[in-house]
Amino acid sequence: MGYAAVVVKQLVTAPSTVPSWTFLTNHAHVLVCITQNPEVRLAEIARLVGIGERAVHSIVHDLVAAGYVVRSRRGRNNVYEVCLDRPLRHPLEAGHQIADVFGPLTSTPL
Repeated sequence: MGYAAVVVKQLVTAPSTVPSWTFLTNHAHVLVCITQNPEVRLAEIARLVGIGERAVHSIVHDLVAAGYVVRSRRGRNNVYEVCLDRPLRHPLEAGHQIADVFGPLTSTPL
């Protein structure tokens, strides 16, 4: 499987205001954060995405359960790996993999 296991880009600071709508879902935003920094904490994801920590926990659970993210322990912390070879979920995008979308959102090609 293709995994993102290194920090590929510095996380940007949280937006001062979150727009009323965006092109990506909160699940996609969380996946971007994890792809950019596999050691990111849920509280930091919540701050960057502009949602609550409980929502981030639920989204990470969804991504792990669906096989898009692998969670492992390193000491007392969680470390995440994104399965870049997984297909996108919607039938309109099913012919594409996670790397096709998240590659351009990182500083180095996946």
